[in-house]
Amino acid sequence: MAGGSGGAALTAPRVVLASGSPRRRELLGGLGVTFEVIVSGEDEDSTQSDPHALAAELALLKGRSVARAHPDAVVLAADTVVAVGADLLAKPATAAENEAFLRRLSGRTHDVYTGVAALHGAAETVEVARTRVTFRTLDDAETAHYAATGEGLDKAGGYGIQGLGMALVERLDGEYSNVVGFPLSVVIRLLRGAGVPVWGSLSAAPPAGVAGA
Repeated sequence: MAGGSGGAALTAPRVVLASGSPRRRELLGGLGVTFEVIVSGEDEDSTQSDPHALAAELALLKGRSVARAHPDAVVLAADTVVAVGADLLAKPATAAENEAFLRRLSGRTHDVYTGVAALHGAAETVEVARTRVTFRTLDDAETAHYAATGEGLDKAGGYGIQGLGMALVERLDGEYSNVVGFPLSVVIRLLRGAGVPVWGSLSAAPPAGVAGA
């Protein structure tokens, strides 16, 4: 069990986070939500090449695989996709591949899309957040040094903005938590829409339009 009630008097549905990411667990716990972690075993396979559609589809696939076994719960699932132009960067398998990713990103702007799905019974809602990230120009020594730390090996795009990777970034246009992998503005909206209090409140802000449009 993770997270906490944050002193909320409201009765909340059971919440399941369908992700093993420690970063998502930490961010969700900070919202004062009591939740369980049940990792999806769904293969992350899709024929989608559009990063916005891919992030949405993978989040839904992960969420559905957990929701089938836990129909009483509000299931939250997420997936992050990094796109450099028309190319997608997944998680590098080796330090050498991580260096190659960083060289692709050096001095350029790329897009980070995170799909978040909330599933409760027959109801499914998914939103996608988009953040534009610009790297400063990196030299070979810097790319080698960062890749050797291993921090980027389990992260889409090959870097972690919440860790040492923040030194790679020159500018952000969009939500920081989206680059971490869990856009909190979307998460809060979806939780409250499913009847889950956040910081003791079920109030929702006026609709902000389609995220990532």
